[in-house]
Amino acid sequence: MDLELKGKVAVITGGSVGIGLAVARGLASEGVNVVLCARDAARADGEARDIAKTFGVKALAIGADVSKADDVARVVAETEKQCGGADILINNAGTGSNEKIMDAPDEKWQYYWDLHVMAAIRMSRGLIPSMRRRGGGVILNNASICAKQPMDYEPIYNVTKAALVMFSKCLSNEVVKDNIRVNCINPGLVLTPDWKKTARQLTAESGGDWQGYLDDIARRNAPIGRFASPEELADFFVFMCSDRASYCVGSTYFVDGGWLNVIV
Repeated sequence: MDLELKGKVAVITGGSVGIGLAVARGLASEGVNVVLCARDAARADGEARDIAKTFGVKALAIGADVSKADDVARVVAETEKQCGGADILINNAGTGSNEKIMDAPDEKWQYYWDLHVMAAIRMSRGLIPSMRRRGGGVILNNASICAKQPMDYEPIYNVTKAALVMFSKCLSNEVVKDNIRVNCINPGLVLTPDWKKTARQLTAESGGDWQGYLDDIARRNAPIGRFASPEELADFFVFMCSDRASYCVGSTYFVDGGWLNVIV
């Protein structure tokens, strides 16, 4: 299926690994030029070079910590300079937390707020002007099933991802008149390096069987009985970026293998 995305420009935060990288590669396979933003500039550059070679598109790497306002401003300026702006923004940068509310200091709350919420706000504000100039665009915010169905060991993650869902709805109402579609995606179990890191942390004192821990999570929580691959989730992102999803506006979509236990 031709999704008619060829020649568009997509900015992906957290674009050098996991879901972000899978989305970048999925978009590139449709002919989209991609901008990979990541804290590890060397890794992002290597992945961008591979994408350009594999798919024959323009791929730019920008080393940036999008929890910082100055870094976001630099990403926006460089995208404008190198690509003339953007048609697609994937606000994907994020990570799990692991704490208890009574123990977590203000600084930890602030960091995750800046990473999960303010990064999306600043990136959106920065790139929407070029989307307007280019005739429209798509913004997808990668939240989590935890925004609706929290995990007990990461309350900060739960809270900030829930805020990202609400931001998506509010922004959608503001910019739909500019032919900019904003939606939010709440993934369930996706086997990313971050899940592996969290599993290792949580099993460190009980023998370190992190793989068994993840297998048990999948069996207990997802009716499908397994984690998704990043590529499975990326396929949905790519579809949502296309005009095939032109009537999808201001919604939150669960891609969770049946994990969510309520009707929404």
